[in-house]
Amino acid sequence: MLAVFAAAQDRDDPLSGLRIDDRPEPETKDGWTTVTVRAASLNHHDLWSLRGVGLPEDRLPMILGCDAAGLDEDGNEVLVHSVITDPNWHGDETLDPRRSLLSERYQGTFAERVAVPRWNLVPKPPELSFEEAACLPTAWLTAYRMLFTRGRVAPGATILVQGATGGVATALTVLGSASGIRVWVTGRSEEKRAHALELGADQAFEPGARLPERVDAVMETTGQATWAHSVRALKPGGTIVISGATTGDAPPAELTRIFFLQLSVVGSTMGTREELERLMRLCVDRGIRPTIHTTLPLAEARQGFETLLRGESVGKVVFTAPAD
Repeated sequence: MLAVFAAAQDRDDPLSGLRIDDRPEPETKDGWTTVTVRAASLNHHDLWSLRGVGLPEDRLPMILGCDAAGLDEDGNEVLVHSVITDPNWHGDETLDPRRSLLSERYQGTFAERVAVPRWNLVPKPPELSFEEAACLPTAWLTAYRMLFTRGRVAPGATILVQGATGGVATALTVLGSASGIRVWVTGRSEEKRAHALELGADQAFEPGARLPERVDAVMETTGQATWAHSVRALKPGGTIVISGATTGDAPPAELTRIFFLQLSVVGSTMGTREELERLMRLCVDRGIRPTIHTTLPLAEARQGFETLLRGESVGKVVFTAPAD
């Protein structure tokens, strides 16, 4: 079957290890099943895997991809929840110390077929296309958990989203705006700031800009480049929710400001199967649809990786597998 996989890793030139070629059909074990992939979306996680972060070299070749929507073995339309837990784990899947994502220990979704635990399949609402549904399990689920579970942001609150156009940032903007939250964003270019406003952001600023007032919460995925601004943007008692550090994770900690203003720093990772179901209901009930930058056939996936690496994507890059 056709697949997109990491054959080698290079921190400085991640795409040098990317391959698009035939790979063996997935093997299932007890409690697992096979999904015929119709659409899968690209995440920064896939670039990190090609850089050698979170994916040991001895697991190569590894099919990339966390997200997928497709057909189960009975022909039902399904969405794949990509957090794989220990079979004996009970409770919040994201807290299982042995959890992993597809494409870390198990072959990923950038293929014509993928093997997953049966429990990880969620019925896809007919209102969502395969391409739209495939955007939800990582970036959009991450945003949902940041806002409502970890950040506990209430309607009427003001948040700052650091970054305007990435997958998580656009999801935060759309979900927050649709839920009655005032959303401010930062963006490096006038074009990106304008697009954030089109998505529902109330105001858009240059990175590091002085804000009209302090905010209730900051959604942080950038890390070192924006950390100082995030801390200073908060009201006393405010919260920073962190789900990534794409520019590095070693800025000054700002501990004095954090304790004096009683700020909360909260980590957030992915989301649970239940949260994914709630996210889908929210999208259907409110008419929310993920922002898709481009849709490409699986055979042309390298183009999508190049777009993400250059930071040119506005929303999600989606790959489609050929129908049987």
